Amino acid sequence: MLFPMSVVTRIAPSPTGDPHVGTAYIGLFNHTLAQQSGGRFILRIEDTDRNRYVPDSEKRIFQMMAWLGLTPDESPLQGGPNGPYRQSERFSLYGDYARQLVASGHAYYAFETSDELAALREQAQQEGHVIAIPSRDLDPAQAQARVDAGEAAVIRLKVDRDGETVVNDLLRDPIHFANTEIDDKVLLKADGFPTYHLANVVDDHLMEVTHVVRAEEWITSTPIHVLLYRAFGWAEPVFAHMPLLRNADKSKISKRKNPTSVEWYQQQGYLPEAMLNFLATMGWTHPEGQELFDLAEFQRVFRLEDVTLGGPVFDLAKLRWYNGKYLREVLSEDEVARRLHAFLAQNKVDLPLDDSFRAVTRLMTPRIDVFADFMDKTAYFWSDDYPTDEKAQKAIDAGKELLPDLAAKLKNLPVWEAASIKQMFHDYAEEKGLKMGKVMPPVRAAVAGTMESPDLPEMLEALGRERVAARVEKAAR
Repeated sequence: MLFPMSVVTRIAPSPTGDPHVGTAYIGLFNHTLAQQSGGRFILRIEDTDRNRYVPDSEKRIFQMMAWLGLTPDESPLQGGPNGPYRQSERFSLYGDYARQLVASGHAYYAFETSDELAALREQAQQEGHVIAIPSRDLDPAQAQARVDAGEAAVIRLKVDRDGETVVNDLLRDPIHFANTEIDDKVLLKADGFPTYHLANVVDDHLMEVTHVVRAEEWITSTPIHVLLYRAFGWAEPVFAHMPLLRNADKSKISKRKNPTSVEWYQQQGYLPEAMLNFLATMGWTHPEGQELFDLAEFQRVFRLEDVTLGGPVFDLAKLRWYNGKYLREVLSEDEVARRLHAFLAQNKVDLPLDDSFRAVTRLMTPRIDVFADFMDKTAYFWSDDYPTDEKAQKAIDAGKELLPDLAAKLKNLPVWEAASIKQMFHDYAEEKGLKMGKVMPPVRAAVAGTMESPDLPEMLEALGRERVAARVEKAAR
């Protein structure tokens, strides 16, 4: 479906903890949908739940979006014509709109205490129906008088008990909810704070949001939102509820089974391009079967109605595969070295961005999937104080009698480059009547302390003649 109008989308995360991969996932699809039509992508902060509010969480959400390149057109940072963009700064709006619904008969003041509500819920559960609120039947004038006298009250939506409410979702057949199964949700709390339902609908309307693209866990709340739009006499946006990210066992993704904080992926050295590419495949497939594509290509071919609803599996191994592909096939060698150097600097690893560093990066890129792997696999390049594992020690012991000769030949090699080093090994093996598999392993073990290392001649060239000769001589003793 092509949307002829200028599409306005939004994400509205709550600043309650780590920036979640689910926010990045929904943000990607909202950003793309708005970009395709030259529309607007809004980032709104839903911070009305002060009990769960985490002070630095909002800043970290902005940092996540900037890292991914999903820049909003309007937000608390950018500003915009529909601000403010924090719900806590829009506080005065919500009470007026809630009272407007009371005046029109679509909402009512409710005075039940917590204990009374607990008893009513228990009764409703036993009888198999939604909770019935006695205040619903109060005379509106009497209820208003009690409020005017200072009695504490919430404002609840007054759901018509007849008929049904139909939710139209772009990704699904119409979803029917019997009104008898929809309870009278609180819209405004006694302290004047709005609930999610009221603030969400009011803000989406005032910010001119045309498409509400969010996770499918919100489907059960959507009839409340539809009823609110109708009560206010406002046009409903297009709803599209995206499939939830799942663990391999199809359970909802959670930090117990997979890291869910985008910051964790940054700290491990994942690339934002790889993360976006991976998230784009969660519930959607490129029409031409491409696995690797950038944000511009995604915007070119994406159609919201092509999203499939089978729970997409957030497979960490697949994300690593994507990241490795980007390191080896998408980014240039210079770009990989530059980004790796910046990553190491952020982690207090001080190495010069010189030809030696670039050479090591080029050697190791085929052997790593994320930047965090780099230092663990390259300790022997940066320090002579590196461990020797058991397998490497066995290789040294098995070839100890060869090492003095090999150290001398390496030290006196006329030209120090990979091709010459390789030829030296070949000539020495031929001279001694040995196979290369006997000659090279003890040198590899001596200079790296591990048998898991890059092509040996290239590695030796990168390490340099002096270090290689000294390490082989040391192992020979």
